[in-house]
Amino acid sequence: MSINTDKVKIIFGLKIRQLRLDKKLSLSEVAEKSNLSISYLNEIEKGKKYPKTEKIMALASAFEVDYDSLVSLKLNKQLEPIAELLNSNILTELPLEIFGIEPSDFIELMSQAPAKISAFISTIIEISRNYDMRVEQFYFSVLRSYQEMHDNYFEDLEESAQQFRKLFDITPTTSPNEKLLKDILENFYHYRIEEFTPEQYPDLISVRSVFDPKNNKLLINKTLSTEQKAFSYGREIGYQYLQLKNRPMISSVLEVESFEQVLNNFRASYFAGAILVNKDILIGRLTYFFASPKWDADMLLNIMRLFSVTPEVFMHRLSNVMTSHFKIKNLFFLRFNNQVDNNLFYLTKEMHLTKLHTPHGTAMNEHYCRRWLSLTILKDLENEQKTNGYDAEEVICKAQISEYIDTENNYLVICLAKPSPPSRIVNSSITLGFAIDDNLKSSVNFLSDSNLLHRKVNETCERCSLVDCNERAIQPIILKKRQAREKLKEAVAKLTS
Repeated sequence: MSINTDKVKIIFGLKIRQLRLDKKLSLSEVAEKSNLSISYLNEIEKGKKYPKTEKIMALASAFEVDYDSLVSLKLNKQLEPIAELLNSNILTELPLEIFGIEPSDFIELMSQAPAKISAFISTIIEISRNYDMRVEQFYFSVLRSYQEMHDNYFEDLEESAQQFRKLFDITPTTSPNEKLLKDILENFYHYRIEEFTPEQYPDLISVRSVFDPKNNKLLINKTLSTEQKAFSYGREIGYQYLQLKNRPMISSVLEVESFEQVLNNFRASYFAGAILVNKDILIGRLTYFFASPKWDADMLLNIMRLFSVTPEVFMHRLSNVMTSHFKIKNLFFLRFNNQVDNNLFYLTKEMHLTKLHTPHGTAMNEHYCRRWLSLTILKDLENEQKTNGYDAEEVICKAQISEYIDTENNYLVICLAKPSPPSRIVNSSITLGFAIDDNLKSSVNFLSDSNLLHRKVNETCERCSLVDCNERAIQPIILKKRQAREKLKEAVAKLTS
């Protein structure tokens, strides 16, 4: 929507509707007083029409208010949160159409119940302030909802990736490597590519790449693995091939100007994964893997090594084909980071196609269950590094059946853990969890493997009722508060019954 023109219509329409309701007038009564048609007044209240001067004067007379107060962009205190929303960039930056919502629908909703919508908006703003939520976090939350709505599978991007592979004669069994993608960027898209070292740019030590649009130059961190470089080049090709102009200039989206940048970064990244991992080859290998009666970590790692990808890109591609081909949609994706010799774990990426899995990253200041494979595998990797030395290419793979305490939710959890270059002190775990239902049981034969580890898990230590837990990081303080409230309610109920 064009905020400069539509905002004026919306505010005017909201004021007219509010005045009419305050004065307890019907549309027909206002029409009679102002000599305007009911349909025209209805269009005004919905923010679709802005009347000419003489008609505004007629409305001012009908409502017994002055002309200037009607044309002012100021809203009363009751509607201030809506004004705050309209003056923000949210309506212009969020592509509501990707959720099947037209801006006019949103405007009509506001016009129908402005007081309720204003209270809702005020609540959302207050929550975001209390949790110190940056606009980037809001955008990423919207992106996750977008992925979940589409089961994290996008046919248009898959088709674009296949067209690209045909254009450059990349055979179905080939995973384009760092050298090929670099050549395409330099010779077809006329990029200048320079590798940099931490000594050259110490402030960029944690950044994988930086794009300079003025000189069409890509600076890429020399310490990256070949798979990381291949993905970085693939994403740059994605920006160019998909003609995504509005984009972040660094690989880590720390600060963005709009939701469009976040969405375009996702689209380019998805495209990169799709050209690196041909879905047809992956589906064929996974079909054989799932048919095995025994869980085989080496078999899964060997499938990953067919492609020039990091474990994270590989697991993302698994999530794509699991929903599209295997029709397994009750899944979640997690990425945790952990520093060596540190028991703090940071959830840095998440996606939940099933709403059952908890907690999300919003479980602030709580301790994630230390029985999660996502966390234990990081300590397993750390122990191997201390025993055998640091290896930037090392990847370990494990699986677990996680049975959530006090619920009937069970998951097959598959984890990959790896070092996280360019840092030498941070390890990452990538997790895919699948709800164990009839669909999964019919697709995955090794679920009944007796060697597959089963563990009871929970959300966070603060909420867990498990008494004998050696891994507990803190007492169940939230659970105890909840139990105390329940006892209080029971006592009150007995006294008042």
